[in-house]
Amino acid sequence: MNWQQVDFKSSFLSNTVAPVDVQNPHYIVVSDGEILGLSAHEQWQPLSEDELRWSMLEIQSSHFLGLMADVPLFAVEVNGEAEEPEGYYFETLWSFLSSVDIDLFYLIGRAKQIVEWFQTHRYCGQCGGDTTSESADRSRKCKDCGLMFYPRLSPSIIVCVNKGQDILLAKNVNARANFYSVLAGFVEPGESIEETVRREVLEEVGITVKNITYFGSQSWPFPNSLMLGFHAEYDSGEINIQEEELSDAQWFPFNALPNPPAMISISGWLIQDFIQRAEAGLV
Repeated sequence: MNWQQVDFKSSFLSNTVAPVDVQNPHYIVVSDGEILGLSAHEQWQPLSEDELRWSMLEIQSSHFLGLMADVPLFAVEVNGEAEEPEGYYFETLWSFLSSVDIDLFYLIGRAKQIVEWFQTHRYCGQCGGDTTSESADRSRKCKDCGLMFYPRLSPSIIVCVNKGQDILLAKNVNARANFYSVLAGFVEPGESIEETVRREVLEEVGITVKNITYFGSQSWPFPNSLMLGFHAEYDSGEINIQEEELSDAQWFPFNALPNPPAMISISGWLIQDFIQRAEAGLV
């Protein structure tokens, strides 16, 4: 397969049960949170069965991801203390964010999240018993108490707030100089998504919002978020930042923004969508 010509979005069919007769499998190899690549490839791609075997790395677990254009694709966990094999290299997931197709990045992120979920759920959090994989879906079950475990996802909101043609952007306390973005936060138990939007904006910058509208979503595997994006309009209040989270927050004209997020993340998509609507006179 020529991986550089694959349309990852349309060609990938997710599944949890591998075919009975696995032919020409390929592997996304995860070791201590990093991804294995082969130096001989011009660009990163999943490893073939031979390429994985030549690495001499010991496989500790294997997880079927699905079919990529009829090619079985697996996420495999190898020893996190193993040395980098000659001719191979390990890279962090962050490094793939700007170096591969965005849909391939999502697939690599999926592999990493599944491997790490398996690593942290070998034993039951309720009774300490061993867990086993279920055959019907991607889950693990405690042998002793029967408690079920599913891959962890952390739903989060991210919201672009506007006041007329101005956008509210904030700088995280840990952000590099002059990097501003839209507001985001995790959903609390018992909340609707819209309630989370209102609470997070009020907590972080002290204002209320109205006319909350859904924009879109993005899987964000740092470490396991599902980002749900929204637009919202300013309603009332003055900016009063939550200093534990933010170092600054301001209203910026849509055509005079500071250093915004890249267009590989939903934060960038939200901002760009607002700019386009503002330029068209729709806000």
